[in-house]
Amino acid sequence: MKTALITGASSGIGEACARALLAAGWRVVGTGRRADRLEELAAKLGENFCPAVFDVRDEAARDAALAALPEAFRAFDLLVNNAGLALGTAPAQSADLDQWKTMIDTNVTALVSITHKLLPGLIERKGAVINISSVAATYPYSGGNVYGGTKAFVRQLSLGLRSDLAGTGVRVTSIEPGLVETEFTLVRNGGNREANDALYGGANPLDGNDIAEAVCWIANLPPHYNINTIEMMPVSQSFAGFQVARNS
Repeated sequence: MKTALITGASSGIGEACARALLAAGWRVVGTGRRADRLEELAAKLGENFCPAVFDVRDEAARDAALAALPEAFRAFDLLVNNAGLALGTAPAQSADLDQWKTMIDTNVTALVSITHKLLPGLIERKGAVINISSVAATYPYSGGNVYGGTKAFVRQLSLGLRSDLAGTGVRVTSIEPGLVETEFTLVRNGGNREANDALYGGANPLDGNDIAEAVCWIANLPPHYNINTIEMMPVSQSFAGFQVARNS
């Protein structure tokens, strides 16, 4: 039985990925900061789901949690780098620098760190890395600034890993979703439910299960078959138009 580690598995895309991979016969280690939520999931998902409680930015806590995993869950065939966040929608000139740093620490530094830690084992087992990026990596929008920059990093890192790992048998994919309805936007807007509902209302967005379906498909492809990048949007969403600032 193969084993996957999914960061940010306590809700949204990460939880959906855990459910999909378990249904496909995988073991899953699900990480997150919310112990109560992960324990609740463990009770529901069964013995092939193992919670690992830590903040991905805390390397010492991460290492301790991984070292404490049961023996059957310690060797990984798949890393799904899902943990990430967006904070704030202000333009760069009025953005909160602490929010920028938190996004970089979570979306870039923590992702790089856990990937580096697990790569030796993934090479040994000819496994796979699936990074959850975003269409924001390619299509800038007002207020996206550092969030889009972090996701562009994830996309480019994925391609760089793919290049470096040629010949090892390790597969690497960047998944780049558009509008997906999860807790993500609620967090970004500081819990503002009206802003959250205004974004998703009537848009028929994707949900976590849509992304999980792609993750599960990629994870179970034959070992000679790599998906480099996959971009997905709901039909209601398209590419942003050019901005034009006009003299008044």
